[in-house]
Amino acid sequence: MVTATVNSWKSTIERADKLFLPLTEAQLQKEVAPGKNRLIYLWGHLTAVHDRMLPLLDLGPRLYPELDASFISNPDRAVPDVPTGEEIKDFWKEINSKLVAGFESLSPADWLKKHSSVSEEDFAKDPSRNRFAILLSRTSHIAFHLGQTALIPK
Repeated sequence: MVTATVNSWKSTIERADKLFLPLTEAQLQKEVAPGKNRLIYLWGHLTAVHDRMLPLLDLGPRLYPELDASFISNPDRAVPDVPTGEEIKDFWKEINSKLVAGFESLSPADWLKKHSSVSEEDFAKDPSRNRFAILLSRTSHIAFHLGQTALIPK
């Protein structure tokens, strides 16, 4: 199951790569729907969420915690100077590469260990709060936001 889920993660990242990587700065300014999030915000949001996965899964420290202000703590357009598409592209590639390397280093038993934001006491009550659950939920999270991009007028 772990192998299948990691492969699903990789496939979903590849779909996101095909969508986001070739976009120009102007294309990244397109809104999902009038008055809604822009593509640059969705991509930055996914990048920041993935960065948070590193310490959550005990794979190392965050690489770009400064992304939170632009893409997690505030809505789109609340922060005037967000990273450029080229900067996000570099962050995205680095973070996801580190995540995949970390995923591949974990044994099946490691995936069933608690993630770092749950206490030992809470984990004892609910062992489903594990690393594998994080991988499942974050894979769904990417797919959700990729689905939003289908709404963009062609």
